[in-house]
Amino acid sequence: MRKVNEENERIKRRYLKYLKAAKRKDASTVQKAADGILRFEASTNYASFKKFHIEKAIKFRDRLDEEISKTTGKALSKSTIASILAANKGFIFWLADQTGYKQRVRHSDADYFNMDAKGQRVASAVRETPYPSMEMARHAFNYMPEKTEINRRNKALFAFFMLTGARDGAVASLRLKHINMIDGCVYQDAREVNTKNSKTITTFFLPVDEEYMTCFAAWVDYLRKELLFGPDDPLFPPVQVKPIQGEFATSGFNRKIYKNANAIRKAIKDAFTKADLPAFTPHAFRKTLVKWADVQYPTREAFKAFSQNIGHSSVITTISAYCPISIEQQGALIKKPKG
Repeated sequence: MRKVNEENERIKRRYLKYLKAAKRKDASTVQKAADGILRFEASTNYASFKKFHIEKAIKFRDRLDEEISKTTGKALSKSTIASILAANKGFIFWLADQTGYKQRVRHSDADYFNMDAKGQRVASAVRETPYPSMEMARHAFNYMPEKTEINRRNKALFAFFMLTGARDGAVASLRLKHINMIDGCVYQDAREVNTKNSKTITTFFLPVDEEYMTCFAAWVDYLRKELLFGPDDPLFPPVQVKPIQGEFATSGFNRKIYKNANAIRKAIKDAFTKADLPAFTPHAFRKTLVKWADVQYPTREAFKAFSQNIGHSSVITTISAYCPISIEQQGALIKKPKG
């Protein structure tokens, strides 16, 4: 059991509340801040933040460069270190304005949590991430079984990701009422759907493959006509587990939405691995679709529409995050321009 400094806990709770209520940070960002601050606090043996000194920050920063990750068994990545330091920098800067700390902590003290320029460049470098080709996705989709209700749900889930490129957190919280089969779109209402940055998004189904649309439409029809699901019931319901003859067993679907996207990520990963392909995550579909759209929507207006369709306010975000150009491509394009 870790040590607890009650005074520290109180001021940390105030700061985390500030991040959530005033700065409007989402739950995952607040949790990362809490974890980062706890790391620093532990490095000082849970000494009061009123005893903060820049030497403690310097030692902590240097120690992170030598720390080994319990998960990977390797040194912490530069991006992880940058995230931890940023969490503490923000906290110390805020702390300098709080009663009881003003005389002990200065705003400039937060700068001792800065990362060196070289490490910052490494941490922020854009890296090529693996993603499935359209052919790989279709192969995995075709390989998925359809014998049970759960099989059909998972296959419709796969199809939905290919039709929309939606984020898994949003998909986990979708209800039937958010689906418009007449106009062929999904209304990701931020009041009810867990979208990134609480952004409301209207996503029209992408014309990638008719088989995906057929599969998904059949699933929606099954929910409404066979299972008698209503507007407020989940689009992709969790499995219901009940005690049957003294043992827990699956018994149909639960009418409550998922609490998180873990089960959804697992279903997609399993679909790929069972087809002898890498365990791609749902997020990888976004890059697959951006690459596809780069060819299918050649005009600026059309690609802007696609970018908006997957929830981006700026085309720049779509291109920089999901459509990077390798050095080889850069050279080839520059040397042989069209026209």
